[in-house]
Amino acid sequence: MEHIETERKYIIKLPDFAKLALLREYSVSEITQIYLASGVGITHRVRERKYADKTVYTETKKLRISPLSSVEDEREISEAEFSDLSKNIKEGTNPVRKIRHTFVYNGQLFEIDVYPSWKCTAIMETELDNPEKTVKMPPFIHIMREVTGNKRYSNAAMSKSFPNED
Repeated sequence: MEHIETERKYIIKLPDFAKLALLREYSVSEITQIYLASGVGITHRVRERKYADKTVYTETKKLRISPLSSVEDEREISEAEFSDLSKNIKEGTNPVRKIRHTFVYNGQLFEIDVYPSWKCTAIMETELDNPEKTVKMPPFIHIMREVTGNKRYSNAAMSKSFPNED
């Protein structure tokens, strides 16, 4: 299904996950993303997302249209399709592995991605329905800096060269 995705991205200090778990619509999942060879300007990936009770596989193609937004075409795929497509991993990339914590605060969905090599920080994203929308940040999250539009912190870039922790 194709749609325009608009999101903001931040480097944060690792939060108290026990407190996050008390929030509305909290969930945690383990994600592996594999980037595939694609046309110029297109980011193509497959993802395995493991929840406590199920695993979901998706294929996504993104075309960046601004630092905040991209046209995203995503579909659910089978485990066999995931396995088959994963064989076409883009040369020079590695799978990106992370633990994702999602929660709702003030009616807004937030996603915190924790990477195995970072011990003190994580990346938090929130998707917006309008690029001009102001997001009320959760007061229990310590934002170090915004990295929206900084390609160094895109998962596609991190599959090639993972940045050192701030």
